[in-house]
Amino acid sequence: MDGTNRRRMLGAFIRAHRARLTPARPGGRRRTPGLRREELADAAGLGVTWITWLEQGRDVRASAAALARLAEALQLSPAERASLFDLAGTRDPRAEDTVGDLLPPALLALPRLMTAPAYLLDHTWTARAWNDAAAALFAGWLDPDAPDRNLLRYVFLHPAARTLIIDWEARARRLAAEFRADVHRRPADADMGALVAELSGASALFAACWNGQDVLQREGGARRFCHPVRGEIGFVQTTLLVALQMEVKLVCLAEA
Repeated sequence: MDGTNRRRMLGAFIRAHRARLTPARPGGRRRTPGLRREELADAAGLGVTWITWLEQGRDVRASAAALARLAEALQLSPAERASLFDLAGTRDPRAEDTVGDLLPPALLALPRLMTAPAYLLDHTWTARAWNDAAAALFAGWLDPDAPDRNLLRYVFLHPAARTLIIDWEARARRLAAEFRADVHRRPADADMGALVAELSGASALFAACWNGQDVLQREGGARRFCHPVRGEIGFVQTTLLVALQMEVKLVCLAEA
């Protein structure tokens, strides 16, 4: 979507939601329904000219703070607020407050509905649920008595990962670059920042990867392992994102 089309869509979105609002002081003759621009500007603590230009699709700067006040004044739902920020091309400062430790039981149950190895990662890439096939594959990470379930700690710090994962260093470098993409989407997240600091101090490879500033989107594809019992086995990995919790990943490994 080019910038002009995005601005037009943003303007139409704001106008439509302004028209849905009921004036605080109804009365008098109104040619159009909803709030006047002046009333919306007053409710949001913003300039009338700025709102006018936004609605007209002009190329004006929309800061996160101003958009947040506009979203409150327009009484947007969470989905509508997300669309406002998406159309404006700006990160919502509230979005990072939505991550919690509690995941719905139905979501946690997903891996066990699958016969192939499958596991669920939270925003710090810590496994929150997995099935028996995944536990049998990832020795040292998803064992019943494993002390830590974080995928990055496992790959970079656990000795078993070096022998299990074929082309371990290449895979580790790619994981670091993929995790950086997630960190860039949530730069103020304290848990992710603490994990990066910990791994940078504990793993020379991770520190080198992180300092290299490489960024990759998480992709599926062929994965090969040298299992202590089954020997060399190959899988095709697919990563699915949860619609209502985009920081949560369901990773599935179909045997090749």
